[in-house]
Amino acid sequence: MIFRIFRLTLTLTLLFVTGFVQATERPNIVFIYTDDQSFNTIGALGHPILKTPNFDRLAKEGIAFTNAYNQGGWHGAICVASRSMINSGRFLWNARRRVEEDLRPAEKGGLQLSERNNAEAEFWSRLLKSGGYTTYFTGKWHVNVPVKNLFDHVGLIRGGMPPTVESSYNRPFENTDDVWSPFDPQFKGHWGEDNRHWAESLADSSIGFIEEAAKSHEPFFMYLAFNSPHDPRQAPKEYVDRYPQEKMDVPANFLPENPYKDIMGCPATLRDEKLAPYPRTEYAVRVHRREYYAIISHLDTQIGRILDALEKSGKRGNTYIFLTADNGLAIGAHGLFGKQSLFEHSVKVPLIVAGPNLPQNKQIETPVYLQDIVPTSLQVAGIEIPDHIQFKSFLPLIRGKKQHYDAIYGAYMQQQRMIRKDDFKLIIYPKGKIVLLFNLKNDPDEKENLAEKPEYAAKIQELLQNLLSLQKETGDSLEITTF
Repeated sequence: MIFRIFRLTLTLTLLFVTGFVQATERPNIVFIYTDDQSFNTIGALGHPILKTPNFDRLAKEGIAFTNAYNQGGWHGAICVASRSMINSGRFLWNARRRVEEDLRPAEKGGLQLSERNNAEAEFWSRLLKSGGYTTYFTGKWHVNVPVKNLFDHVGLIRGGMPPTVESSYNRPFENTDDVWSPFDPQFKGHWGEDNRHWAESLADSSIGFIEEAAKSHEPFFMYLAFNSPHDPRQAPKEYVDRYPQEKMDVPANFLPENPYKDIMGCPATLRDEKLAPYPRTEYAVRVHRREYYAIISHLDTQIGRILDALEKSGKRGNTYIFLTADNGLAIGAHGLFGKQSLFEHSVKVPLIVAGPNLPQNKQIETPVYLQDIVPTSLQVAGIEIPDHIQFKSFLPLIRGKKQHYDAIYGAYMQQQRMIRKDDFKLIIYPKGKIVLLFNLKNDPDEKENLAEKPEYAAKIQELLQNLLSLQKETGDSLEITTF
């Protein structure tokens, strides 16, 4: 009798909180996290070249947020900050303090054991576990907390990035033989010891858990973190052959070299920038984009296998799927190749959610953070969102609300700061007192710097004041002179 009352109460709570969930049991939650995937890399959302039938399938079954942002990073591995934020629920610099400082070993200045246990209990997976969820992880972790402390079941664990060889860098040069091949396992990277691609092995691990979960009535949370499409961008030959090099695109904002690359913290010596030669050439961009599109299509196939397994298990109808990436990537845009900038191509990611009774084939343009997935998932699970979670559930947006955040914040180390408010985006390189201002509605490729026009001086000062307020919220201590 007590169990019946509990179950009825939980169902009513879910109905009230989400406005969508009508099932009599708690929904499953599947989180799919890709690595270095820019927002504009899904066929159904407008990419003219990419073939992504399973990304498309999810977009058509659910909702795509077309302005999903990551707040940035505190060193070149942007993925560390992105993953620390999504697991801790905190804004950028607050996440750094919690994950990188508080959770260090006590002898290095971190919390004592009992305090560490309390801090780990605040993490996303532990919050879902406290709500009755069986939790599972497989793939890339790259957070400063042992993953086995946070999940009931752990499959494959991958490092921060696939191993690379010297020939992966400073390539290709036009009219010379390129000694590196994306489909030759001798170059390591995503190719495992058995010459099987890591993305395939991760999908195998995920499917194995789904098959076991199908035997249970307990709700589950799956955190599936692919290394794809991070470099080295490798895929089987059949995928590379889908993208003839001569048909590859060059971004509209292509530059041979970014004039601010050193002052913004993206010098030619930065690891990601060393992947292609200087000056950038359209030829090198086409080759790298060919390989990027091939590994994304291969990733798409593995995601399709997971979706099929969910269907076969009978669990798909009561499962929310959240799909996003840790950060975007440039590959020639603005003369850059990596993700260590605050331009749209690097700070924006895909974000799709599909699940029971959600609208289908819908797009929402309102800016969100990718980490908004955390409170949204807690809400659909009927779990109270704790006070330490700084991100916002986007369920109100799905219901039709227009406003979410007043503005979007971004940062990279101490070299870059950003704010987007409405259609305007301000980027500052404080060390050089460089100011960039773009109207994203009129100039989505961020090619025309309006800061050079006197009539925008008041807009710059307004956005600067907004940025100073956001710095306080995110725990940002960098002093910016209002110049």
